[in-house]
Amino acid sequence: MWRKYGVIGIVIIVVGSFILLQFFSKKEEETSMIVDQQDNVFAQNEKETTVEAEEPLILLVDIKGAIKHPGLYKINEGDRIQDVIDLAGGLTEDADENQINLAQRLQDEMVIYIPTIGEEIEHTQPNISSTNTQHAQDGKIAINHATVEEIQTLNGIGPKKAETIIAHREENGPFQTIEDLLNVSGIGEKTLENIRDQISVP
Repeated sequence: MWRKYGVIGIVIIVVGSFILLQFFSKKEEETSMIVDQQDNVFAQNEKETTVEAEEPLILLVDIKGAIKHPGLYKINEGDRIQDVIDLAGGLTEDADENQINLAQRLQDEMVIYIPTIGEEIEHTQPNISSTNTQHAQDGKIAINHATVEEIQTLNGIGPKKAETIIAHREENGPFQTIEDLLNVSGIGEKTLENIRDQISVP
């Protein structure tokens, strides 16, 4: 009789252990699923944040003159005058393309005026670009718009330094003050003083 109860006890222990094992195993699986879901949500949020961070800034420019569809256009940071001309439907037949620097980078709130053939542009506003010989009315060279050839006309500036100035301007944006030229490799205090009266920063 005692042997019979002993066998029953063993069976109960075995069955109970099996039930407990299944219970804890199920809990562990549920916990693992929750952790995996949290990791997926975190990874998705991190991915979305990265995508948002990589989106280019939206700029607003105004294009006027000899253009098929003048007006305000939204462009991406880093776009050039050619890009906004394309958005505006292209130049009109009487546009003077020789006065346009198609490669010039655009800035927010910039006004681009496209002249007609035979039209002379006066640089009366710093944010208006006809992008030809970029000289201010006082004869100074507008360093934020000047070409390599124009920059070489400055005292002590050769082809290499001129190219370095333009490369710095394209990589870091327009110069805000004349002193910002000191951030250009090869431009020191002495060089800056030699050209200070010859340049302008609109």
